Amino acid sequence: MTAHRNHARARDRERATNTTTVDLIYFNAGGGHRASALALEAALQRQRPSWRVRTVDLFAVLDPQERFRALTGSRPEDWYNKRLARGWTLGMTQELKLLQAAIRLGHPLLMRPLQEHWLRTEPDLVVSLIPNFNRALYQSLAGALPGVPYATLLTDLADLPPNFWIEAGQPQHFICGTARAVEQALALGHDPRRVHATSGMILRPEFYEPIEIERCAERARLGLDPRRPTGLVLFGGHGSRTMLGIAQRLAATTQTIFLCGHNQALAAKLRTLPGVVPRLVVEFTSDIPYYMRLADFFIGKPGPGSISEAVQQGLPVIVVDNAWTMPQERYNAEWIRDNGLGVVHTSFRTIDQAVARLLDRLEDFQASVRRIDNRALFEVPDILAAILAQASTVTSAEAFATGDRHTPGAAPGPERARTRTRSGQGSGIT
Repeated sequence: MTAHRNHARARDRERATNTTTVDLIYFNAGGGHRASALALEAALQRQRPSWRVRTVDLFAVLDPQERFRALTGSRPEDWYNKRLARGWTLGMTQELKLLQAAIRLGHPLLMRPLQEHWLRTEPDLVVSLIPNFNRALYQSLAGALPGVPYATLLTDLADLPPNFWIEAGQPQHFICGTARAVEQALALGHDPRRVHATSGMILRPEFYEPIEIERCAERARLGLDPRRPTGLVLFGGHGSRTMLGIAQRLAATTQTIFLCGHNQALAAKLRTLPGVVPRLVVEFTSDIPYYMRLADFFIGKPGPGSISEAVQQGLPVIVVDNAWTMPQERYNAEWIRDNGLGVVHTSFRTIDQAVARLLDRLEDFQASVRRIDNRALFEVPDILAAILAQASTVTSAEAFATGDRHTPGAAPGPERARTRTRSGQGSGIT
């Protein structure tokens, strides 16, 4: 308890001197978690300039020497990313459950490097933007730095049982972008005061900024028909072979913009495919909002980030929901249906039929898209500030209740407090 009070006292002094430190935890599996972390980092730097914000790659903490890469020739997330790029997603439900079980079994091995990391870096608030590891992250933080608040910001529209995102029995905070995720957290018995709702997924700042372009002129400049309905095809930062089939099936009917990310081989193949209508192929770009503004609708997998970005830019969406759909993305298709945001189809092999269905009701879908008002990027910083304020209030109340009423100059300074915490008192390290 003494170490807890000392560390809390140090944190309070740091906040008084405008040095509050917030850590954002991410990994590179799929790319969406890192993108969300960078988006939140940018928002916090803009809205909370006095805070020190750090993005932390979880795998760099767990394996700083990259022994896994040296042993296997690849990083832990590479397996997942290669599966996405090749479209090998059948059976992922059971594989992800096995992965979750493996993480559970490895829980004791995760605790020591995580606790050592917290003691070395001493954050004032930790925000996880990843699933699977929240039990280890929370418990290690609570053991090493008691009283430091921990929040999980879901970057999926809902949790995937068994508790990929929302762990039971942990007095932590959850930031949820849909009513479904809020319901899931409450159903597991979490305190409603620690379950925070936002109006959607957190997106990069550029998706909220106005883009003044002349669509017809820009389309013509890029070799597209200025007035033909245009679809934008996006399957994440690594692309997907599925995009080749879409291009072939729409070659005679639908003007398309293909964003291939880092997959240069895919881009080269798309450029060589014959077609009757114009097709624009773009390799990696950070200017996705610009290309979305040139399109009329979106085609892709039902990833939470990409469909939220498309809707934010006013695009109805076409996605597929079938046996190959990633399990954590199944609810996203339901969300699209429930809100009338586009067409949920059964297979990209008949994508031409899905495009025809969407274009037949394009104005209706566009009206539904306009009703979605996602302001999560601006809501989350306020939520985090409230979490910090609540933690500070609780710490002060605990200190008063235990008789730790110090006067200025009587308490150990921050450096002394930190030294005592690092010694292991109250750290939970054995």
